[in-house]
Amino acid sequence: MNNHFYRWFCRSMRQGAASNSLIKVVVMAVTMFVSMSMNAQDRTVTGKVTESGDASGLPGVSVAVKGTNRGTQTDVNGTYKISVPDNSTLIFTFIGFAKQEVSVGSRSVINVALISETKALDEVVVVGYGTVKKKDVTGSVSAIGAKDFNKGVVSSPEQLMQGRVAGVQITQASGEPGGGINVRIRGTSSVRGGNNPLFVIDGVPLSGDNTSGDGESSGVGRQPAKNPLNFMNPDDIASIDILKDASATAIYGSRGANGVVLITTKKGKGKGTLDYSYSHGISKITKRYDLLSASEYIAAGGQNQKGTTDWQNEIFRTAKTDQHNFSYGGGDQSGSYRFSLGYMSQEGIIQKSKMDRYSVGFNGAKKFINDKLTIGSNLNFASTQDVGVPVSENSGFTGDLLAGVLKSNPTLAVYGAGGKYNQPGITEPNPVAFLNLSKDNTNTLRALGNINAELQLFKGLKFKTVLGFDKSFSSRKSAYSKDLIIEGVGGLGRAYVRDIETDNKLWENYFTYEKEFKNLSFTGLLGYSYQSFDRYSKQVTASNFRTSDLDLMINNLGSADNSAGKGSLIQNSNSAKDELQSYFGRVNLAFANKYLFTGTLRVDGSSKFGGNNKYGYFPSFAFKWKLFEESFVPREVFSDLAFRVGYGVTGNQEIPHNLYDRRDRYDGWSINQSATNIEGGGLNAVAFNNPNLKWETTTSVNIGLDFAILKSRLSGSIDVYQKNTKDLLFNVVSAQPAPTPFVWKNLDTDIQNQGIELTLNGTAVDAKDFSWEVLFNVAYNNNLVKNLKGTYDTGEINGQGLSGAFAQRIAEGQPLFAFFLRQFGGFDAAGNSIYPDGDVQKFLDGKSPLPKVTGGLTNNFKYKNFDLSVFFNGVFGNYIYSNTANAFFTQGSFANGRNVVKNVIGNGEGALNAPDVSTRFLEKGDFVRLQNLSLGYKVKTESKVISNLRIFVTGQNLLTFTNYSGQDPEVSTNKSLNGIPSFGIDYTAYPRARTWTIGANISF
Repeated sequence: MNNHFYRWFCRSMRQGAASNSLIKVVVMAVTMFVSMSMNAQDRTVTGKVTESGDASGLPGVSVAVKGTNRGTQTDVNGTYKISVPDNSTLIFTFIGFAKQEVSVGSRSVINVALISETKALDEVVVVGYGTVKKKDVTGSVSAIGAKDFNKGVVSSPEQLMQGRVAGVQITQASGEPGGGINVRIRGTSSVRGGNNPLFVIDGVPLSGDNTSGDGESSGVGRQPAKNPLNFMNPDDIASIDILKDASATAIYGSRGANGVVLITTKKGKGKGTLDYSYSHGISKITKRYDLLSASEYIAAGGQNQKGTTDWQNEIFRTAKTDQHNFSYGGGDQSGSYRFSLGYMSQEGIIQKSKMDRYSVGFNGAKKFINDKLTIGSNLNFASTQDVGVPVSENSGFTGDLLAGVLKSNPTLAVYGAGGKYNQPGITEPNPVAFLNLSKDNTNTLRALGNINAELQLFKGLKFKTVLGFDKSFSSRKSAYSKDLIIEGVGGLGRAYVRDIETDNKLWENYFTYEKEFKNLSFTGLLGYSYQSFDRYSKQVTASNFRTSDLDLMINNLGSADNSAGKGSLIQNSNSAKDELQSYFGRVNLAFANKYLFTGTLRVDGSSKFGGNNKYGYFPSFAFKWKLFEESFVPREVFSDLAFRVGYGVTGNQEIPHNLYDRRDRYDGWSINQSATNIEGGGLNAVAFNNPNLKWETTTSVNIGLDFAILKSRLSGSIDVYQKNTKDLLFNVVSAQPAPTPFVWKNLDTDIQNQGIELTLNGTAVDAKDFSWEVLFNVAYNNNLVKNLKGTYDTGEINGQGLSGAFAQRIAEGQPLFAFFLRQFGGFDAAGNSIYPDGDVQKFLDGKSPLPKVTGGLTNNFKYKNFDLSVFFNGVFGNYIYSNTANAFFTQGSFANGRNVVKNVIGNGEGALNAPDVSTRFLEKGDFVRLQNLSLGYKVKTESKVISNLRIFVTGQNLLTFTNYSGQDPEVSTNKSLNGIPSFGIDYTAYPRARTWTIGANISF
């Protein structure tokens, strides 16, 4: 209005003849008035910028007036002040957070809560070689951030997402600190080629190999290597993105057949902030075997040896875990930095077992040349020290430590005359002696990271180069004293050293180009990748020691008496190198922001395959239709609706090193003086011509629907898929005589997985002081072997009278690892087993260890400064074979002077009944578990030093609802046979623990 008045007044003055001084004065006065009025249109806006869910201010946030060059930044407290015109819009931007635009209107105070991009999963997800808005994702991708991770004592990244993602089954095979974990995405597809997904940490794909040595000792059995992902400090992880279907994983080509897990570490943000967290955990065994007590054992007719010992009490303990994590970081639009230090000391619930980890991390980036060049680096270093105990996978009649606990006579005292261990014989180990007269230490150093540079060549076109590395050195040293009376050790003593060195290198270069047209958006990716995998291992075995000192045995193998005819010193070493050269490209097209198309192609060349099939080609296509953008979709019902369809081919090359062609390897040297000969090292053939061996390939089709209703209070997705794995990589025994005992072939078969997945996210209550969020996922998968010629046995069963026994078979028309057993029908009058279908092993209507249904349910509550998260997960439709019960819980075992569980007494079995492999020891593995419960309280603080303080208590593995009689239904001991893996067999597995943790998070 004032502008109109000013223009009218000036026009009138020009039209009139008067130009005297009075008029000039009036004009000047009016001009000053109008100018003041125009300035008065600007208003001052103040406010505070915080992180969503956190009341502390964010310093360094850019606050700009849209369409102008006006701007400011928030101060150290997150507050800002800016002058804006009427009808303005403020834009808030900060590195690591989603941009937010706010209309000013008539307000003078505007407070804003920015949403972290790692939390705002509706904004951005990682898809490999880049990110994409979730609403534009065409493949099947699931993403979880730190808010959704499992809390408490977590030693590796897989445990963070257990039960949280539809179609992802994670089985913690052992409760041992640092024990192995199996991850299956949309079922099991391979037999020999490995079934774990590809893990990629900050853009560096891992090899998937063990980085520490396994164990094998006479009379003790095979012991697994430690989890290779234990080096990663979970506190450094910001988000995990899981690529599930081939249209999403094909960008990783030959390594994407089992899915891809992308791990992104935390970045610094805002003014330099120091964060510290501490937690202390207490763990106890969840369930003990219901063994006979000394009095019950005597009453049942057992041999009384005048003692009273609860062997479970002697071995199990209340374990402690302490965790310390420090980090310091900050960042703005020009760059970011974050340093971290971590320490974790986790005791196992079996005496002596323990894992200590020291970790160091750095994540940084800086922009140069007017923000056109960005140089970044991600580094992770860890030193892990594991103390193991003699719990094995395949110990025979002698048994391992836990077998000794289960079968030892409860009337036998731990110590005899003179304070020496009571050791009845080489097949009846005293568990306490077994524990204390053995030692098993593994020390692993690992460094993983990358240095990268991204240059904007011109508008829309960027080039990025990445140099990555993954280096590790591990030494496992174990010894068994000659005072330990077990088979193969007593009177001799044995020591083992196993060293593994890995040196994996990565060099990737790729261009990305983005261009917006009138009704078309284009994004292109074109790149090259080279990765090499070097591995060196050395094994030394010594026996017949002069000393019983375990430290001396390990550190001075020369203390073994290797004089002629007495002992042996055997050394062996080998090295291998594999290379992977790849070309990859991806095109993303979006028409009218409604029709999205993604096409990818990766070409991989691997040194593992012969000249005829060295390169594999892995294409994929995906389409997404944003139905919500169509006029026929009712906006009053849906706030989002989209249809997806994808197809792709991925590969698998996870077979042992150097198998495609004749290859020689340096095998080291060995001395065997007990045989009075010395064998010199040299080049020995380890593989022979196999030029037609080719890639194992998986073809996948996925159809999905994403939706949101009730103003996005309920959102989710439904996916239906089928994947078929062909040209199965398989190790076939050669007909002898032959130059090698086996040959690798591609089996002409088809492993089929079909399933459906449902994910739901709901906001039940969203009030000022109280909120309630519900997250639910469920998945169904059916596995089937088709077109397989021949059968392949696996699932080795160990125990007295069980030599050569097995429980699983791979065959046409059955799921992988289908149980192949006698049908047990009770006992006859003489106490012998009845087999109604005959004393032969048969398939059991497709009964399998592979679950049909997996799911998870999370309830998140917030009331003022309190927060509570309750998480359940479940597994259904699978079966477990208890090799433990088969080997130790029979009437024959009791008759031979060993302890058993109470239900063996009086069950009708005769003492001479053979413990044949049968459905007697097969049980349903269904369970529902209260996996995680976390209660926190955010303390209000007026301190100028402490900006944030939260205390919490967390419970893990609190309740398990199951009919399985063993210690825990989440179990899978490696019972491979002839190199063919197994699944779902329980054999003296290290028990899982129930853990309570208390701690605090502090920001300075």
